[in-house]
Order: sequence, then structure tokens, then C-alpha cells
Amino acid sequence: MFKKAVLLFVSLFFLLCSFQVTAQTGIPDRFKSLIDKGEFSRAQQLMRQELATNPEMAPAERLEVCFEIERLERIKKDFAKTEKEIVDYIERYYPRVSEADLRRWEKEKSLEFMIIDGEKRYFDQAGPNLFRIDRELRQLKKAKEKPGPPPLYNRLEDVKKIVEAARASGKRFVNPVHVRVTYTLTVAKDAVPAGEVIRCWLPFPREIEDRQTGVKLISSKPGRHIIADNRDYLQRSIYLEQAAEAGKSPVFEVVFEFENYAVHQKIDPARIVPAKITAGLEPFVRERPPHVVFSEELKTLNRQIVGDEKNPYLIARKIFKFISDNIPWASAREYSTFYNISDYVRRNMHCDCGMHSIFFITLCRMNGIPARWQSGWTTKPGGGGMHDWGEIYFEPYGWLPCDADIGVLNSEDEDIKWFFLGGMDAYRLIVNDDYSRPLYPLKIHHRSETVDFQRGEVEWRGGNLYFDQWRWNYDVKLLNR
Repeated sequence: MFKKAVLLFVSLFFLLCSFQVTAQTGIPDRFKSLIDKGEFSRAQQLMRQELATNPEMAPAERLEVCFEIERLERIKKDFAKTEKEIVDYIERYYPRVSEADLRRWEKEKSLEFMIIDGEKRYFDQAGPNLFRIDRELRQLKKAKEKPGPPPLYNRLEDVKKIVEAARASGKRFVNPVHVRVTYTLTVAKDAVPAGEVIRCWLPFPREIEDRQTGVKLISSKPGRHIIADNRDYLQRSIYLEQAAEAGKSPVFEVVFEFENYAVHQKIDPARIVPAKITAGLEPFVRERPPHVVFSEELKTLNRQIVGDEKNPYLIARKIFKFISDNIPWASAREYSTFYNISDYVRRNMHCDCGMHSIFFITLCRMNGIPARWQSGWTTKPGGGGMHDWGEIYFEPYGWLPCDADIGVLNSEDEDIKWFFLGGMDAYRLIVNDDYSRPLYPLKIHHRSETVDFQRGEVEWRGGNLYFDQWRWNYDVKLLNR
């Protein structure tokens, strides 16, 4: 009965809401010119007027304009730091910051800012990111900080054990990790009027043969739920709903278990041949706007990276190493605010894990190498977090995992050095086998995260609940330690 009611509710909106907005593709030039100049509030005002006074506007364009108004609001939330706040942070490690220093870092794109409504506003993480992006400042900060306790997880040692187990057993899938996850999402008090139904989607593990198995729901709160079909929904969720109560913070919780296997495949480059692009592989070698686009600028960079190499595996190695050597990890603003992620990475040469993955996927596809997205969470000892990676196809080995964000490991052993180009540790919770795919049941309002699906999504009849209206908690228990 619960499932039928939900399906009836969303079916009324199906034609309108099946359109997934992920970037600006059809904003009229009169608005776009204002946005490009940083006149966000003026552009928002004019777009609202257009929505209210133009009944002839096409439904797709109406959706696009509605989301653009919201997108600009989200950017304002991400760019909220003043220059003084940024300088105060920098001077903890680099005293006496000069005007010339700031302008140099801005020109180098190490210090991210925007001019919004005539005011210079810095990205909330611009200060910490500066010490991640600039190599000299990175070392300076490291030297001034007191060393903390050693991490509970040693990646290099884990990879060594995986490679040893695979060599000894002759198996690709080894060293499974059994995990229990408790995931909680708490909506802010009175964010939704009392009596209104709150709709919530939480991450749920995908079932992947040999890789992620034994998926088991232990409990959910509320108890009634819908789990998205594993085959049909590549961004897998568990759906819950409850009525809001005055003065209370609604809580959604799910507890599940699964087993994830590490992956290692010994790769012989001499055996690699260009993949025969079948109907099943074709989607993974083509462009997928707005984020996987073979621009002329990216083609030029690709030629510089790849040179005359023809072997697909060695091409992928060159791309993998280029990212590892030249594009440091840095915290990124919300993905829903980007027009084109791969182009942003090319222009700025820093990014987070999901952007590393999209950039790697784009360059691989540009060279005829099938590549696709995968993401979820890590479950490593000491706590896990959100993470994105991917899969790459090499003939004759088939699909293999890859993590361009971790990149090349510091080892003389070639299998360990290039482990994450065809291998993966077992401390992963795989939720997504693609990006920007519909949730189930269908979400009516624009998603908070239009690319990835990790933290969850929440809405009510009156609109989407953005990330600043709820909080999440992710608790991992390793059951076989």
C-alpha cells in the first residue's frame, strides 16, 4: 500500500520532473551575460520576472531557469568568506601576507574567489585549499603543525597485503571486509511545516557480483521503506518518509551490512589491445555533456600528455600519472554549481576526488578507452568518508576499478606503484555505478547534489531541503577485525 501511494504521488509529476538538471545549457543570453559579470542578484530578479510573466516559456527552459536561480544562491553560500577572514587564516602559517601575495595566488588560481554583486567573495575553503595547492605553502604548513598520532589505516601496507594475497591465490577478488554502517540524517527543527510529509533518500549499497556482496538491511527508521532496484537504479537509495512535527527535528536512519572485496589484476601491457567498441561499451567512450566534453582545449592537453603512445594501458598510465603529479586534491564547492567539471579541472588544475574521476574518465574516453563512474564512501579503520573513483576497461581483462584521486603509490614494485589503475582496496561502500541518474521513487524537486549521491536527498511538497537544512552522520563498524 505504501509503495502504491508513493508511485501515485510521483506519477503526477513524471513528465515534468524526469528532466535532470545538472548544468546550464539553455539560459537565455540576457541572463547569462549578467551572471558572467557576477551580477547574480540582478540576474535572479530578472529570471523570476520572466517566470512570472512569460506563460509561453517552454517547460524545459522553465526548469532550467528555475534551477539557475537556485544555483546562484548555492554559489553565494559556498563563497561567503571576506578577504580579512582569508588573510587571518593564512597568517596562522604565513605571517605578514602582502597585497602582492594575494594577487599572485589569485592569478595562479591557488586562492579561489568570485566577484558577486560587486563584492569580492572567497570560497569557504580557500584558505585551507591554498596550503593544499601551493607546494611551498604545503610544506610550510606541514613544518609548523605538530605531528598527530599515526593513522589507524596504512594504505601502502594494505595494498601490499592485497597484492600478496592475489599473487598467492591467483584470484582477482581477495581480502574481503565485512562492514556494518549506521547512517542517520537529521532535518533541522521546523524546516518543514508541521503535518507536511518529508521525503528522504539515503544511500544504500549496490550488489556487485564478486565485488560487493551479502547486502543486508538490518533496520530503518521509520520502518516502512522502499529500496531501489539494484539493476535499474545505478544510484541506489533507500526511501523513507515521515510527517514533520512542530518543534522537533525529524530523524531518518538506516542500518545495513555488506561485504566488500579488494581487487587486484596483474596487467601485462603487451597483452592489451584496443577494445572492440560494442553496443555495451559505446556509452563509455563518448561525450556526456555537461561534464564529459571533448573540448578543443582538452584535446590539446590530451596530446601533450599522451604523445604518440598507442597502447591503451600505457595511455591510461600517462593520464593517471599526469593527474597524480600535477592536479592536487583540494576541497571543492558543491557539484550542482558547476557548468562543466572537466573544464573546471583543466582551467584550475586542482580539484577533489569526484572531479579527479570525471577528468580521468573524460581523457580516457577521448582516447577510445572505456571508462565509467563509481562512488560512495570509504570504510577504512579510523573512520570513513565520502569518496569517488571509477572503472576502466582493458581488453582482455574487462572492467577494472581505478582511483585517480589516490593516484600513483610510492613503491619500487610496479604492481603496487600502479595498483589503483586496475585495483582497489576493500574499504569501500559502493552506492553509485553512474552519476546524475534518477532516484527511486522519483524526486520531484531539484536535487541538492545533481551529480553524486552520497549524503542523501530530502524534500517536501514545498521544495527541496538543501544541505544547510539538515545534517548527516555516518558510523562504520568493521565486523571481521
